[in-house]
Amino acid sequence: MIKKILIVDDSPIARKMLKSCMPDDQGYEFHEAGDGKDGFEKYKDIKPDVTFMDLTMPVMNGYESLEEIIKYDRNALIIVVTADVQIKAIKRCMELGAYMVLKKPLKRDEILSTLLKAQNTLQKAH
Repeated sequence: MIKKILIVDDSPIARKMLKSCMPDDQGYEFHEAGDGKDGFEKYKDIKPDVTFMDLTMPVMNGYESLEEIIKYDRNALIIVVTADVQIKAIKRCMELGAYMVLKKPLKRDEILSTLLKAQNTLQKAH
């Protein structure tokens, strides 16, 4: 069951838009971070079921944060959300351990199908 969702993005508007795409009848507990370093610290504190991660951020970028989180918890479900959808960027994210890469701007149906896939992955793991 997905309960806790961490959204790591330096844009408060992007975080708000992502949350608005989520179903509000699931009782998700949202946590937010404005940069990759804060995202990594929050990940360790709250142990979210799913993390949405932007790539371009100050302090520690999404690649670095993704790498640190996967080192800390190799089963972390991290969904990279980025406007940079070059094959090279997607390949690097997947090599670092991302669960999936989604292109900004996000669409509600993409978020719903992604959450469903993540839910199925979590159920298989337990």
